[in-house]
Amino acid sequence: MENVEVHVTADNTKEAHELMRAAIARGLEEMGLVAEGYAKAGCPVGTGRLRDSITHVRASETTEAIGTNVEYGRYMEFREDVSHRNGHAHFLRDAASEHAAEYAQIMRSALRGK
Repeated sequence: MENVEVHVTADNTKEAHELMRAAIARGLEEMGLVAEGYAKAGCPVGTGRLRDSITHVRASETTEAIGTNVEYGRYMEFREDVSHRNGHAHFLRDAASEHAAEYAQIMRSALRGK
């Protein structure tokens, strides 16, 4: 068996970390868009104001959040007795939690550069 020598001539750790951060940011943005779509699809709709207010934001370097700033959004999200012909309570929670495998695939793709 031959001896193999490896010589490191440059340290690209900083650049690698920046590429990783950028990939994570892209993955989080796509996950936020997808979750926002699921939340809007599950949102109880009367006038459309609540549904139209749903958005996503970067909460931290590793967290994307979905939500609404409409004052009755909290009521519609958390009240178990909320029922509407085209929506349901927990539309935000369900959008975030019921699609974990899809979100994981989105992040894997982003980290692979696809």
